[in-house]
Amino acid sequence: MRGIILSLVIGSLLSPFAYAAGRDAVSYVNPLIGTQKSAIGYGGTMPFVSPPFAMTDWTPQTRQNKISVTSYNYDDTTISGFIGTHQPAIWMGDYGYVTLMPETGALRTTPADRKLPYRHSTETARPDYYAVSLDAGKGQAIRAEMTATERCARLRFQFPKDGVARVLVEASRPGIAGHATVNMQTREITGYNPHRMDAHLGPDKLPNFKGYFVIQFRQAPEDEKTYGMGDAAAKSSRGAYAEFKPGETVDVRVGTSFLSIEQARANLEREIPSWNFDATRQQLHTAWNDKLSRMQIDGATDREKTRLYTALYHALMYPRIFSEGGHYYSAFDDKIHAGESYTAYSLWDTFRAENSLLTLMAPERVDGMVTALLQNFKEGGWMPKWPNPSYTNIMIGTHADSVVAEAIRKGFHGFDRQLAWQAVYKDAMTPPDGDTTRRWLDREEHTPYEARGGLTYYKKLGFIPTDKTDEASSRTLEDSYDDWCVAQIAKALGREDDYRFFLHRSLNDRHLYNPAVGLMNGKTSDGKWAPLGGTRDTPGNRSLAGWTEGDAWVYTWSPLHDQAGLLELMGGAKAYDAKLDQHFSGGHNVHKNEPSHHYGYLYDFGGQPWKTQAKVREIAAAEYGYDAGGLDGDDDCGQMSAWLLFTAMGFYPVNPASGDYMIGSPLYREMSLKLANGKTFRVEAENNSATNVYIQSATLDGRPLNIPVLTWEQIQSGATLHFVMGPKPSQWGSQWRPAAIPVK
Repeated sequence: MRGIILSLVIGSLLSPFAYAAGRDAVSYVNPLIGTQKSAIGYGGTMPFVSPPFAMTDWTPQTRQNKISVTSYNYDDTTISGFIGTHQPAIWMGDYGYVTLMPETGALRTTPADRKLPYRHSTETARPDYYAVSLDAGKGQAIRAEMTATERCARLRFQFPKDGVARVLVEASRPGIAGHATVNMQTREITGYNPHRMDAHLGPDKLPNFKGYFVIQFRQAPEDEKTYGMGDAAAKSSRGAYAEFKPGETVDVRVGTSFLSIEQARANLEREIPSWNFDATRQQLHTAWNDKLSRMQIDGATDREKTRLYTALYHALMYPRIFSEGGHYYSAFDDKIHAGESYTAYSLWDTFRAENSLLTLMAPERVDGMVTALLQNFKEGGWMPKWPNPSYTNIMIGTHADSVVAEAIRKGFHGFDRQLAWQAVYKDAMTPPDGDTTRRWLDREEHTPYEARGGLTYYKKLGFIPTDKTDEASSRTLEDSYDDWCVAQIAKALGREDDYRFFLHRSLNDRHLYNPAVGLMNGKTSDGKWAPLGGTRDTPGNRSLAGWTEGDAWVYTWSPLHDQAGLLELMGGAKAYDAKLDQHFSGGHNVHKNEPSHHYGYLYDFGGQPWKTQAKVREIAAAEYGYDAGGLDGDDDCGQMSAWLLFTAMGFYPVNPASGDYMIGSPLYREMSLKLANGKTFRVEAENNSATNVYIQSATLDGRPLNIPVLTWEQIQSGATLHFVMGPKPSQWGSQWRPAAIPVK
């Protein structure tokens, strides 16, 4: 086997895609980052081969994915398939997926039976290409290669000379009534998979939902058969297989669809019209390079470029496109509609920075992504909080409000703004069904859509009581921010009365500040303080103290819009900063989870920006690495990666819907962004180094910049932001304070 593997690896290195010199941005990406648990953490990512925002992602399958398990884990030693997956994050499920596996010898349909050993030394993982050698036994190997388009994939299997060459297609797993058919004449296997792993987490049954596939072979099979189709109860898996001559290299094309088998075939004909594997790969390579090369870095090592370009690769995966041929299946009314659609918005995570990054790196998609949320509103009654692809009731808040507000603030006009107002107004004013009879437990099954759980109490009391609704304290604080976003939308649309109403209601966060402990603290319905809670995310902490994946320390600074109010409540900047010192020194900052992401930037608000400059560098070094174990916490559809990218550039959107970015400490000598308007925004850091982390002075297009704030308009103007860095703290930016919310 060693001889075979060696020749295959050498062959891949000699291919036109081996980047020895003149490296482009794609060549720096390592899709394996985040796939291994390490001392840093576990990112829960997969080495996807797919274009930016692809409808279907392709990855080797080292284990059976499910909610809490992804398809690929770096520490596994076997591969049981190559899966076209739609699982967007480790704590979400897959849906409508299809798996292919090459094999020799006896037919083996279960993952445990069909899995084959592999070694990372034979593995190539890039955004545009994946290849691996599978140990077929008796010193023989199956070489597998894969590339892809938005909805389709090209696979190539090189079989050993001995034994039957077989390609297995698993349409569905045990307990799922999938379907597969074979057609020797057209060299096709077609079918569908109706499985939605998250179906129990939302209100909709969706009887019409199916993930369809068409699989075509270039070589004529000697035989094609189905398996498992005679089992009416679907107790075993269902699928089909095609067998070929021993030693054959089998070329495979796969089309996927959520509309029909015919549409899957049409997608295939449009996206992969020929059998030229390298042409498909080159197309994918070009698509990635176009996006990645918009960010340029000077003064970084190759390892550091790998870390950053991989973060950008992760950040450009979601939301995923969910339309095809001018139509889309709606998982909100179970019907097919004309138009463009997206899904996989991890909004509780991504509204913080990932969405803001997309307004810079993929602005051409922002209008379509907002429109998709509004279509969900028309078809299902609400904008979703975590569509996958339907309502899932995962997490809290209605942070689609922030996404809409940010789009309006930044001047995007390609969506229906009046419809957007109807959607956010309903979020803010209409309690969900059964609001006062349910506690809205985390991952509670088969409930109505949750929207803002506890809104009935919020409207009456100005807070959500912990004795009535789970996660009440976090809900109150996050709903306050969403109210601020709704106020900004109202203002932009000239709805002055609504603006004043929601702006005033956005101050509800202040009702939870407990001066006795200097922290946010939940309240019960009689107005008394609830237990402050512990530091662990337990059912008791959610029900009694009212926190979501955090504690009082994690949530005290969570009103992204009202740091001025919090500064005043704490007794001024000195006390505000001292409390932040306690937060960090006490080990309360948990960067692997999103509510802590803005905390490193908060010293800017309290007049000690030099502490922000040191802290964000410290976090970046501790939480982000360079190899398979180099990502802490679930990447959560790009949010973890977006934090690193913004921090590397030297600024971060603490309040994303404001259009303002708080300045930190740029990591490299120079970074630039090629903007959609044709201009280039540059950040220069003179004297930058691992020890020169502190800003001594700053200019914007040659004019002094003395505040730690950058605006959307300044970035879009193609300005040059120039810092002079040094080894010691300075007073730069220390006189700035946030403006109070203008409520009479």
